[in-house]
Amino acid sequence: MTTPKSAAQLVYDQLKKKIIDFEIYPGTRITESEIAEDFQVSRTPVRAALQRLETEGQITIMPKQGCFVRSVDIETISQYYDVRIMLEASAVELACDHMNDDDLDGLQEDWNAERLDDELDMEEIKAREEAFHIGIAIGSGNPVLANYLRDINNNIRILRRLGFPDRQSVIETCEEHFSICQLIREKNKTQARKAMTKHIRKSQDLARSVTLSQLQQAIKRHKA
Repeated sequence: MTTPKSAAQLVYDQLKKKIIDFEIYPGTRITESEIAEDFQVSRTPVRAALQRLETEGQITIMPKQGCFVRSVDIETISQYYDVRIMLEASAVELACDHMNDDDLDGLQEDWNAERLDDELDMEEIKAREEAFHIGIAIGSGNPVLANYLRDINNNIRILRRLGFPDRQSVIETCEEHFSICQLIREKNKTQARKAMTKHIRKSQDLARSVTLSQLQQAIKRHKA
């Protein structure tokens, strides 16, 4: 039997995923009654889930108007990139001390440009790119850092996934990832930190250059 607490967790998890994956469009109005009907639960767990999502900034609750999914603010996303750079620079330094060779071998092999298929699945590449950075954060030996990075990723995912317009950009990413792994293997903290920072700055520069129109088109493609 589903308890109110577990029902609230279920609603929270599913709604958050839909918001993060842009299955629910930014700015969309959602209501307790609609969500309760969708999940076949009472309004009590829905209300608890929405309050939690509001605390996290995923939605805005407006009295007598309803709940609205957060809008996308490019400047805010750029600020998330600033935090991401600090986290990943620390992660790569820690990884020099803690990450084992087997894990590094797996990451390097996964980003060997010579192994790229003739036909690239860009959605798969984008997911793997995110997993690469989480893998290094996990390899840092600091699970708290990795969890914070996951949260950052949830807030920048739609812009981050604009970063592979063509095969050449994938090849460049392969080379950068491969090099970062090699610097970790050599325990070269200074150069690993510089390489990781430069790598992420490229994505941040792209995020800053994106117009609202381009972002809306990206969201529509992501939903298609």
